[in-house]
Amino acid sequence: MPLDKVLYTAKTQTTGGRDGASHSDDGRLAVKLSSPGTPGSGTNPEQLFAAGWSACFLSSIRLVAGRQKLRLPPDATIDAEVDIGTTDGTYGLAARLKVSLPGIDRETAQTLVDGADQVCTYSRATRGNVDVTITLV
Repeated sequence: MPLDKVLYTAKTQTTGGRDGASHSDDGRLAVKLSSPGTPGSGTNPEQLFAAGWSACFLSSIRLVAGRQKLRLPPDATIDAEVDIGTTDGTYGLAARLKVSLPGIDRETAQTLVDGADQVCTYSRATRGNVDVTITLV
């Protein structure tokens, strides 16, 4: 669906594909890339996706908590795992987010996770396209 208002545009340039490099136009990002499972020294798109999604999801939890006048513990974390594999002869992704909200009762924490899943841009973008499991740990 088209955006009503653009708040930010990330701009990157990649050369060499999975065994190349990417950098942003503002100079804040400069990474070497290596194919998953190879001995290369760079990261890979799946790691970058996991980092972006987990950061977005934790920020979304903070947003939902703020709307409910709750403070998240400073040691709240999300462990993200993104798989690349094949399905029906083509490539696909699967993901798992493991959310830790120490000090928050399980029912409240689950409500925050469920709310974050509705507002997180990565969750919304992947819904129906990627097999996702979100677990409160």
